[in-house]
Amino acid sequence: SIIAAAGIQLGVVMLSRILVRQSILQAQRRLYAEAVPITTQTTEESNGPCNLKPREIVDQLDSFIIGQADAKRAVAVALRNRWRRHRVEPDLRDEIHPKNMLMVGPTGCGKTEIARRVAKLTDAPFVKVECTKFTEVGFVGRDVDSIIDDLYRAAVNFEKQKIREQNAEKVRQIAKEKVLQALCGSKEQIKDFEDQLEQGELDETGVEVEVPEKQPTGPSQRFGGGAVVGIVDLAQLLRQGPNKSTKKKLPVKDALKLLEEVEMEKLLDSDEVHRKAVQACEQDGIVIIDEIDKVVVSSDMMYRGSQASDEGVQQDLLPLIEGTIVNTKYGGPINTDHILFIASGAFHSVKPSDMIAELQGRLPIRVELQPLTKDDFYRILTEPHTNLIAQNVQMLLTEGVNLDVTDEAIREMADVAYTANSSVQNIGARRLHTVVERVLEDISFNAPDLSGETVTITAEKVRDSVGDILQAQDLRKHLI
Repeated sequence: SIIAAAGIQLGVVMLSRILVRQSILQAQRRLYAEAVPITTQTTEESNGPCNLKPREIVDQLDSFIIGQADAKRAVAVALRNRWRRHRVEPDLRDEIHPKNMLMVGPTGCGKTEIARRVAKLTDAPFVKVECTKFTEVGFVGRDVDSIIDDLYRAAVNFEKQKIREQNAEKVRQIAKEKVLQALCGSKEQIKDFEDQLEQGELDETGVEVEVPEKQPTGPSQRFGGGAVVGIVDLAQLLRQGPNKSTKKKLPVKDALKLLEEVEMEKLLDSDEVHRKAVQACEQDGIVIIDEIDKVVVSSDMMYRGSQASDEGVQQDLLPLIEGTIVNTKYGGPINTDHILFIASGAFHSVKPSDMIAELQGRLPIRVELQPLTKDDFYRILTEPHTNLIAQNVQMLLTEGVNLDVTDEAIREMADVAYTANSSVQNIGARRLHTVVERVLEDISFNAPDLSGETVTITAEKVRDSVGDILQAQDLRKHLI
C-alpha cells in the first residue's frame, strides 16, 4: 500500500508539472499574440469561400476546358451556393445543406480537369481522392474516414498559408529589427545600418543571432485543440523544461530567413490555426471523389470478395456524405453536414443506377458529360492558353528551334485522334498526347542539331507520322 501511495503521489506530481508546462506555453503564446497580433481574414471580409459569380466561374473554366457547359454550370452554381449560404441568417444557415453532385462521362472528357481547376478557383479547403484506394472497414486498405483526415490537413495548410501571406511583412520587420540589434548593439546606430540592410550591402556580413533550440519530438498528437501526451514521451517532456535557445553565427541574408521562419512558427503554432482549420473544413470544405464507378458492382455480376468490399465502400460513404461526425486522427471530431461532395466516374462497365439506392439519393445533382467531337479536339489544340501545341512550341524554342504548325496539320491531328478513339477505345483528350508526341518525335530527338532553323508541320507530315498507328489499329480488330 505504501508503494501504491508513493506511485500515486509521483503520478500527481508529474501531471501537475505537465499542466504547469502547458500553462507556460499558452501564456507565452498569448504574450506573443498581444505583441504581434495574427492577421486573418474573417468570413465577412472574404465574402465566403468563392467570390466569383457563376458566369465568371464558367469563364475561368472555359479558359482551360473545352465544352461540357452543363458540368461547368452545375459546378459554378454549387460554388456560388456556398457563398450565398454565408449570407443567410444563422438560424437558417445550419439547415441549408450542399447539393452533392455526380459527374458521369467517358474517360478523358474533362471530369478530373474540372475538379483540378475548381481547386484553384476555390478559396476553401479542397481535397481530391481516388475511390479505388479505399476498402470496406475490416479489409486491408484505407477506410473512407481518412478522407476527412486529408481534408483537415489541407485546411491546416490552407490556414497557415493565409497567415503567412497576411503576416509576411510584420514578421520580416521583426527579423530585421533583431538582425540590426545584433549588428549594432545600440539603438543609436540602427538607423545607420538600416539603409545598408535594405540595399543588400550587408548580405554577406556575419551576425550572431539567438534562435530556439530544436526540441526532440515524441509521439504526441493534437486532438480537439489540446495535446494528447503518450507515455513514451512523458519523461522527455518533463526533462525539457523552459524553451532553450542557442546562438548561431550566419550571413545576414541567411539570418534574416531563419529569424523570419522562427517568428512565423510562433504565429502558426497556435490553437487558433486548429480552430479555424476545423471551421473551414466543416463550413467550406469540398471533396472530389474520383473513379467512384470502380466501387460499383453491376447487378448481373457474381459477387466476389473484392466486389463485396466495393459495395462496403459505398455503404461507408453513405454517412460521410449524408452528414456525420468523424473523429479524425489530428483534428478531433469534424462534422461533415456542410461539406460539398462531388463524385465522378466514367461508368463504362456499370451504370449509375447500379450504385446502391441510398448513395444515389445522396448525390442528387447528376451531370452528364458528353464524348468529345472532332471539333472539340481541334479547339483543345488551339483555344486554351496552355494547349499542347503552344507547350511544344515553347519547349523547342529553348533549343533554338522555331516550330510552325499549320492549321491544316492541327485539324489532321484532331481527325486522327477522333478516328482512333472511335475505332479502338475512347480515351478522350488523352489521345491527343499520343498523336502530338508521335508527330514531333523526330523533331524533338534532333532538336539540338536544328538550332536556328524553322520547322514546319504540315498535314502530310502528320499523316506520314501517324499512319502506322491507324493501320495497326485496323489490324487489331481481326486478331483473336
